[in-house]
Order: sequence, then structure tokens, then C-alpha cells
Amino acid sequence: MHNFLFGIYPYIALTVLLVGTIARYETDPFTWKTSSSQLLRRRQLVIGSVLFHVGVLVIFLGHLVGLLTPIWIFDALGISHGAKQLLAVVAGGIAGVMALIGGAMLFHRRWTDPRIRKTSSFGDIAILALLLAQLCLGIGTIFVSLQHLDGHEMTRFMSWAQMIFTFRSGAADQIADVALVFKLHLLLGLTIFLVFPFTRLVHMLSVPLRYVLRPGYQIVRSRRRPSVE
Repeated sequence: MHNFLFGIYPYIALTVLLVGTIARYETDPFTWKTSSSQLLRRRQLVIGSVLFHVGVLVIFLGHLVGLLTPIWIFDALGISHGAKQLLAVVAGGIAGVMALIGGAMLFHRRWTDPRIRKTSSFGDIAILALLLAQLCLGIGTIFVSLQHLDGHEMTRFMSWAQMIFTFRSGAADQIADVALVFKLHLLLGLTIFLVFPFTRLVHMLSVPLRYVLRPGYQIVRSRRRPSVE
């Protein structure tokens, strides 16, 4: 089961992510949107959205660079494994707390406001719940990581990720005896990749550079009737 979950399941999740995303874009492009609910309650959306999106972007980029950058590059730059581990704990911890607070605000808003909940699909609520659970697991890994500040534990996850992406066998063996919270974190992350094409998360791929550099939030105004004199 361990070999399946961490040696085969990653390829299933990544294949569905790639093929499903392309298929949705080609066959059902009009569902490729965030379905903004800004008009229904704006202030909580803005605060929660900023915290959530900034935190998630930092976490995603940190994981991408931290896991997929070859270890020899860090060694060549003189960055020790311990220093990399400490940076990941501090930066990831701050970003994780930001994203968790923002995500909790968005979930509370979507769950408790009758109007917003009525316009929300099951998938909208479920994917936000999955992301919150993943953030909780990620923060939980920090407490375990603090017990391994030599960085050796992190190199095992780097080896696992790089072996998966380079199609080398034995990737699951790299993390066979790591703490359970790490395995749950990896498993839920892969599951989020698996369901990604079928949720509103696909909007992340809509010209991300323009999304980051956009001048502000979408402005939603009510339509005014012309006055009659």
C-alpha cells in the first residue's frame, strides 16, 4: 500500500491533473472561472482573500523550489541542509498561518451566509475544506521538523519528489519511515492535484502573471435606474 500511495498514486494524480485540465479547457471553457461572490459580501472577501492567496502562493512556490531544486545546487551555493530546513520552517510557518486565517474567513463566509451558500456548489465548499485540512497538516509538520533541524529529513522529501518527476523507481522507499503527518500531508496534496481540474482552482492557470500584476479586485457595481424628472 505504501508503494502504491507514494510510488504509483502520484502518477495517477498528475496525469488526471494534466489531462483533465486540458480537457476541461477545450470542452467546457465557460466553467473556467472563479464565480465571484464579491457582490454579496465584499469586506470579508477582500481581507480573507488577500491572506489566503498570498499565503498559498508563498507556500506553493516554496514547495516547488524546495522540493524540485537538485540538492547539489544548494550545496554549490553554500546553503546547508540545516539552513534550508530552518528557512522552510519559518517562511512556511508564517505563510501557512496567513493562508489558514484567510481560508477560515472565506470558509466561514461561504458556509454561514445564506445567500453565498445558496450560490455555492458542493465542490466550492469541499475544495476549500480540503485546502484548510491541508494547511492544518502542513502546520502540523512544522512541529516534527523542529526536531530534525539538521535538514536530513527534508532531503528525503526532495529525493522522493525528484525521483517521481524523473520517473525513477524506488521513490516511495525514500519516505518509508517518515512521520505519519508528513505522509498524510503528501497524500492529501496529491488528492488535491487529482480533483484540481474539476474545481474552481483551475482559474489559477489563467495567465498567472496578469493575475499577480492586476491593478485591483474586480469591481462589481449595481445597475442604477435612470432618474425620471
